[in-house]
Amino acid sequence: MSIYKAVIFDFGGVFTSSPVEKFTAYEVANKLPKNFLGNVIKQNHHTNAWAKFERSEISRQQFDRDFAAETLEQGHQIKGNTLLSLLTLELKPEMIKAHKRIRASGLKTGCITNNIPNMDSAKMLNSPQSGKLANEILTSFDSVIESSKAGVRKPEPSIYQMMCGQLNVDPSVCIFLDDLGINLKPARALGMTTIKVPLYDVNPAIQELYALLDLMD
Repeated sequence: MSIYKAVIFDFGGVFTSSPVEKFTAYEVANKLPKNFLGNVIKQNHHTNAWAKFERSEISRQQFDRDFAAETLEQGHQIKGNTLLSLLTLELKPEMIKAHKRIRASGLKTGCITNNIPNMDSAKMLNSPQSGKLANEILTSFDSVIESSKAGVRKPEPSIYQMMCGQLNVDPSVCIFLDDLGINLKPARALGMTTIKVPLYDVNPAIQELYALLDLMD
């Protein structure tokens, strides 16, 4: 019998395609170095423009300017609004199905998502129908924490502690899924079991999750 009482999910890159896919396509089309945008976002990842915007500490206009300055320092100027235009996502039906199965098994579920003001995950999707479905998914969690509303973001440890408090569970009985390794590390440090969701294909992560929960067919 599984020891786990809760499964906590990221949203973008887990229930949807990853923004990294669009970043890569933009870099190729504009002859930028590989992983250029991601590396700028990761540099000074608690205090850079992206981090501040996800915590609603700066306006969209300020983010546009600050991100342009940060990318220029790295050799190629990209405005913040250009980056935001790349944030269009597609849903992953396999993960939606997995979440329903986990809910049906009686486990609690939560979602910790880094997002930006006035542009949540549902608004980033490629159609109104997908946006509506995303909202239905988000309302089916027992708890959702959005960085732009909470003023804290992954990988800050307090956001994981906040989720455990809202679900009323100890980290040791939680599984956390995210597509970014940097966001998994603090969850593991708190005692959670973590699963990295691969880019493009969520099925290996789902199978790993089912194995941990004794839900394998």
